[in-house]
This record gives sequence, structure tokens and C-alpha cells, in this order.
Amino acid sequence: MSTSAHELHPRDWNGYATLADVLPAIDDAFDRQPSSILPIPASKDVVLLLVDGLGASLLDQHAEIAPTLTAMRASTIRAGFPATTATSITSLMSGTSCGRHGIIGYAFRTDREATRGPNRQTLNALRWTLNRSTGPSALGTYVPEDVQPVGGTLVDMASRGVEVTYVMPGAYRGSGFSRAAFRVDGTHIAAQTPAEIADGVSSTLAVSTPRHRLVYAYWPDLDAAGHLFGPGSPQWVATLAAVDRMVTDLASDLSRRATLVVTGDHGMIHADNRIDIDTTDEMLKGVESVSGEMRVRQVYTRPGARDDVQSFWEGITGNNAHLAPREQVLDEAWFGAEVTDVVAQRIGDLVAVARGTTILTRSRTDPSPEVTMPGHHGAWTASEQLVPLLVHTA
Repeated sequence: MSTSAHELHPRDWNGYATLADVLPAIDDAFDRQPSSILPIPASKDVVLLLVDGLGASLLDQHAEIAPTLTAMRASTIRAGFPATTATSITSLMSGTSCGRHGIIGYAFRTDREATRGPNRQTLNALRWTLNRSTGPSALGTYVPEDVQPVGGTLVDMASRGVEVTYVMPGAYRGSGFSRAAFRVDGTHIAAQTPAEIADGVSSTLAVSTPRHRLVYAYWPDLDAAGHLFGPGSPQWVATLAAVDRMVTDLASDLSRRATLVVTGDHGMIHADNRIDIDTTDEMLKGVESVSGEMRVRQVYTRPGARDDVQSFWEGITGNNAHLAPREQVLDEAWFGAEVTDVVAQRIGDLVAVARGTTILTRSRTDPSPEVTMPGHHGAWTASEQLVPLLVHTA
């Protein structure tokens, strides 16, 4: 088995720093006390660029396409579990794992409903919609700041006077997920293209201020190319080259006493072994609902049915998935060493982690093209879990 296909089971996680360590390390750099965990030097200003879908294994495999990114490589860290955007960005900004902040995946049940039943709603955290990514807005049902109540590192930094600027697509401003993940208003600069990101960062740093500044920039296109065409596809490779050019421009225009930090929120694999929960035998027998994403499914079972559902699913999936009940998931700290009582209620009665190139699809409920796209992430392989930490100082 290749390194990238190797599973990083929870027992293997202790050797890695995570995305939750990045902002605390930047905060230490502001205080001129560089962290011993991550190599971020003392700085007045920090530009933190998150490239959605930038995995460490994929960067290694395409180093010749991205010479600037490769030259800036300072460390390799773990995204966290599940390795998915909603969880990762919230962990990055809060400085803690999802067992505390509560965004435990792409979609999940919340603790808002006191009773169980088939009509209990699911929150799609990334889109902030009900029951599916294309469902109605959840803003009237779930207040983002209640679902994710942890202020965390970014709030602490802002309370001490660090100026926060966001350079990212304008559509994200004020979204349910943005409210849950960032918790600091800051200054927003709408930027969709690499040139707009570079201009937004440059214009922010050009203004003199005695305060420390954190400029958070985000670009989603590498993830989109991987999902739609597959990681390593010609379209994905062309997008990686665009990332490298963007980072080259950002690094070359960096102001004095500023540091550029680049990372990803997860990696990605090509997955083509589909097990369809909606049409395979009776996989929904004894099940109230299934949420999560295709590489990590949260399975909520009917009262008394959990063990039978686990046994049945294991018979169907075989070595293609690892299934565990909530108690085991908590004992093995899949969602972090600390899981609050409220967050524990959100975890499925069973959690199914796809293995190899398997995805657990729902052909009747997952919208197209999600169910047919080749690129996926979320589970335990190194290609999904490991992301690079890239650092450049002016």
C-alpha cells in the first residue's frame, strides 16, 4: 500500500500537529514567542491563505508543477477528522477540534430536537441548509452562533487588538457557515480570482498601522477541480499551477515584517467504488437517517436497532468501510480528545468511515453532480488527512 493510501487510524494521530494548531502558532508569532509546534516566525503581520483541497500527498506527487509551494514547505500537518471543509475551517479559526466546536462534518443532526424520529432535520453546515445541500435555508431554524458557540483563537486575537481582514468570495460574507466558523466581523474584501486575492492582500498591507494584522485569504477552485474532474486530472493540474503562480505573486509582494502562511483544509482521493445506501439490499432498514459525506457517514438508527444495523452494514461493506458505535468513537477520540455532551449528541449511533477508494453514496437523496463526481475526501487516508504547511517571510 502506498504512503498516500495508508490509513491514519486514530491511534496514529498523536504524531501530527493539526489545523487547530495553526492560529495559536500565528498568535505566538505576534507575541514574538514562536511556537515550538509549528515553524511560524515572529511577525508583525501574517497572511494566512487557505487553498481548499491542497493535500500534502498531492503536492508531493506534482512538485514540478508547483515549485514555489514546494520550496515553501515547512511542515506537514493533519486536517482533523473528518477531513472536510466545514470542520477544518472551523477548527482552524477556533483553534480546537470539532469535539468542542461542534461542526462535526459536512452534515449532521443537531441537538436542537429533543425527540427522535424520521422527521428530525439534518443541518448541512457548509451550505447552512436543511436536510441536503440544495435544501431550504437553515438560518431560520439554526442560529450559527448557537450551533457553534466556541469563540476560540480568532476571537481572542481580535479582542486583543489584532486587525482581521478576510479576502475571499463575496458570497461567503454573512453566510450561516461563515458566522459559525469565524465569529469576528473584521474587514471583508471580495475576491474571486487569484489576481483579486493578490490585490486584496496587497492593499490591506499597504495601509500603515501599529497593530498586528491577520489577513485570511481563501481560494476554492482547486477543491472544485478535484471534485469535478478528479485529483491529478489535467484540469486539477492546471489549477494547481494557478495556485503556485498566485502564491509566487503573494510572496514577491509581501511587505516587510510580514509572513505568508499557506495550507489546505484537506486532501483528496479518486474514489470509484460506490456502495449505494439507497438501493443496496436493505441498508436503510432500522435507520432513521444518514448524513455526513460519502467518505464518512453518520448513521442514526431507530431505538434498539443499532447493533443489527451495524452487523448488516458490515456484511454489505466488508473491508470497504470501518463501522463503529458512538461509544467507541468517543473512546478512541475520533472527534478530538474532548467532546462536549452537546456535540456527542450530534454523532451518529454508528459512524461509517469508507476505506480504499470506496464512497457510500445516496443516489436518491444526494444531488447531482455530488453523487457522480470522482474526487472525494473526509476519511483516514494520508491523501485526505495530511496537508502542507508552507511558510515565507519577507
